[in-house]
Amino acid sequence: MSIRAIARVDKRTKDLAKRIHANEIAVICHKELDKVAADSLIAAKVKVVVNTVPSLSEDYPNQGPITLLEAGISILDNAGNHLMEEIREGDELEIRGNVVWHNGQKIAEGNLLTLSQVKDHMEESRSRMDRVLSRFIHNTLDYARNEVDFVCGGLNIPDVTTSFKGKHTLIVVRGHNYKQDLNAIKSYIDEVHPVLIGVDGGADALLEFGYKPDMIIGDMDSITDRALCCGAELVVHAYPDGRAPGMERVHALGQQARIFPAPGTSEDIAMMLAYENGTELIVAVGTHSNMLDFLEKGRKGMASTFLVRLKVGDILVDAKGVSQLYKNRVKMKYVGQILLAGLVPLAVVVAMAPPTRELFRLLVLNVRLILGV
Repeated sequence: MSIRAIARVDKRTKDLAKRIHANEIAVICHKELDKVAADSLIAAKVKVVVNTVPSLSEDYPNQGPITLLEAGISILDNAGNHLMEEIREGDELEIRGNVVWHNGQKIAEGNLLTLSQVKDHMEESRSRMDRVLSRFIHNTLDYARNEVDFVCGGLNIPDVTTSFKGKHTLIVVRGHNYKQDLNAIKSYIDEVHPVLIGVDGGADALLEFGYKPDMIIGDMDSITDRALCCGAELVVHAYPDGRAPGMERVHALGQQARIFPAPGTSEDIAMMLAYENGTELIVAVGTHSNMLDFLEKGRKGMASTFLVRLKVGDILVDAKGVSQLYKNRVKMKYVGQILLAGLVPLAVVVAMAPPTRELFRLLVLNVRLILGV
């Protein structure tokens, strides 16, 4: 491989994906690269990814590397953290094989991942999943004992102006396949008009589909200024002790927000807020609900999510993956059948019309005269 291109550098992949241009080199520091991050780089049409740390996990088969490679994007892996300091935004890099060159000098060497290598590594990781699962379950139960107040009346839920009583609530999180799932339930949104909650970047997803969120909940670190200023009610997820770093950004944009101090994830508190305010049904898109989801987020357990789902489960519809239930493949034989079905009644109507019958009789007479019968 020999590539020369402009480099964009950021320790936060989701921030880099917002500003990198097509056919540029993404220099990231993303240990155990997850699928959501990989999808964002694919959408940005990067030329190659240089990861300064290992992209593959030793504990579980993370999907990020294989997602990039199957999309035709090369990965130069574990190239060294010094690159984050040595490369400036907009520098031109040359990658020859597994070596990074800058201004004619070799500045780093990494491991050029191959598809077969990544698949083999993922199989090895799967063989260790029982051990990882056991540790994850123990962590979840330990944390759950400490966070039981989270669902048993110990939360200081803020007063909000958004009305939930007797309505459906749609909670959108930027998780796996969130765009496809959101598109799959578009007719539901248009018909039912649920309360729309965007969890951080989920608000941008709603705007992208033409919907204005009624409420945005999160720590406000992965959402655009456009979404924060769209007119939605803002709720900043704070630490249990009340510290809310996200408020600084909200105030810098001239916006106001309520604070919701709580453990767990922002999608957890979104469900709790809707539930406690009397929503009739919660529909969740893109949420994190299994061990792999949480390992990709760098979490050792899922206590709060486990507890929240126990409490709201009777009104929760998890739409994650709904787009995979049915692929909208249109086959030509079906199109032909539909056209034929439409032509039959049309032909009957035409045949029964008096002018058509007279025309048909004239044609028959002409044919008989020509043939002499």
